[in-house]
Amino acid sequence: MIVAPLLVASRTALPVPGGPSGRRRRLLLALPAVMLLSGCGFALRGTPDFAFGSIYLVVGEQSALGLALKRSLAASGKVQVITDAKKSASAQVVLDVLADQREKVVMGSSPAGQVLEFQLRLRVKFQLRTPDGRELIPVTEIAQQRDLSYSESAALGKEAEESLLYRDMQSDVVQQVMRRLAAVKTL
Repeated sequence: MIVAPLLVASRTALPVPGGPSGRRRRLLLALPAVMLLSGCGFALRGTPDFAFGSIYLVVGEQSALGLALKRSLAASGKVQVITDAKKSASAQVVLDVLADQREKVVMGSSPAGQVLEFQLRLRVKFQLRTPDGRELIPVTEIAQQRDLSYSESAALGKEAEESLLYRDMQSDVVQQVMRRLAAVKTL
């Protein structure tokens, strides 16, 4: 009988890890990290600000990249995207997508000639100019590449993986183009 009250007394004498003093200790340890992050200027990347209010987008009819660029520019809510050639005179700038090229190169094969690895490449060339021809961004090429292992036993899965990798590369390229468009400060 005497042992039970002593155990209760000893339990209350020691700090409980989830108790008030444990929470204070964790808070004090986390405080310097929070102060460092707030003081370093870290902020999430928002939608970019553009120096122009309207853009004429010149891309091929079947270009998936052109469609993604159009969506991204329109989603920013700050730029009117013009794709009709008849209305191109009202645009402040013209974005010419000169090349949108996808490549699939064999990187490795077995002694029997079976493909083991591919390299997927996406190359995009573009330029930004005013309607009167003054160059704001010279002809620029952005290239992305991804490695893809291959197995004939999983051909359908690898085909789906290939399309996902191309979509990922395209998204990266669109974001890079958007950042370069936002870097233009004067027309």
